Amino acid sequence: MQRLFLLGLTAILFQSAIGQLKMDFETYDPVNTLVVPKHPLTRSKYPFIDVHNHQGDMGSQNLDVLIKDMDKLNMKVMVNLTGRGGEELKKMITNIKDHHPKRFIVFTNIDFNGVGRAGWTENAVRQLDLDVKNGANGLKIFKNLGLSAKDINGKRVAVDDPRLDAIWDKAGELKIPVLIHTADPKPFWDSLDSKNERWLELATHPGRKRSATDPEPWEDLIEEQHRMFKKHPKTTFIAAHFGWYANDLDHLGMLLDQMPNVVVEFGAVIAELGRQPRRAKEFFTKYQDRILFGKDSWVPEEYATYFRVLETEDEYFPYHKKYHAFWAMYGMGLPDSILKKVYYKNALRIIPNIDKSGFPD
Repeated sequence: MQRLFLLGLTAILFQSAIGQLKMDFETYDPVNTLVVPKHPLTRSKYPFIDVHNHQGDMGSQNLDVLIKDMDKLNMKVMVNLTGRGGEELKKMITNIKDHHPKRFIVFTNIDFNGVGRAGWTENAVRQLDLDVKNGANGLKIFKNLGLSAKDINGKRVAVDDPRLDAIWDKAGELKIPVLIHTADPKPFWDSLDSKNERWLELATHPGRKRSATDPEPWEDLIEEQHRMFKKHPKTTFIAAHFGWYANDLDHLGMLLDQMPNVVVEFGAVIAELGRQPRRAKEFFTKYQDRILFGKDSWVPEEYATYFRVLETEDEYFPYHKKYHAFWAMYGMGLPDSILKKVYYKNALRIIPNIDKSGFPD
């Protein structure tokens, strides 16, 4: 009887405590009691080129404000991937040339509406050529290709659709890189249960959930991209987000060995690298000529995580977005020779017409 009483009292006290301390995962933010050396950074050691950024209408944007924030980070050049093309791109290029011609590079985009219509491919190639003449220095392909873009018959346009071949060939002829985002992280396709590592992100952003029929299995979409890379060996492709293989660097290394025309950037996947610092450092060492700095979203305070993972050997420090990565980060402590390549040398080699002044040798 006494034992039942104690069990009941314990249950009441536990329920009371839970009631008082009820909070969601985002609110729970315990103080880290680990005492280790800390080297938080707000500015990169070397000037860097962010090859994966998105800005709004740069045709009318006050670039002076943007430059001030870039200077605080030591960002020497921003690559705006949302160039849109046509007249909008021309306005952006004009605004940049009039105010800060050395600080911005713009990539153009492809409008996939109308694929399958007579003359669509020829018109797309012609527009790409014109956009490059008007100042674009690369082509950005958004994830709608493969996920939502449909042809005039309502059929999904695959990443390796042969009707697009002339576009990739033209980019190679023009010597501009194609930065392409295909699919999303593999867990977005997995069951939404307690075993899914991205459960919190999907629970808070349910629109990101996919399935084998929405629109295709993840593996099929990625394979479409790889077939396209291999089919156009004279075109340089920048696989966005480490090609979604930042969590499997052995496999990514195998792919890079198979496709010498492909390089990668780590926008939005620094959390994967920061939880495997020793293996990531090995990968950065081996493929140091094929990795570019990319961030993806323009949130200046988040760059600190990137700098700290790349430059320091700090242990167990927080990521900046808990729903994205609930684990801690560790620094790779890359040597200066590799940092320089990742921060700017590789981008200077791959993306045309970046002003080289202001960068160390």
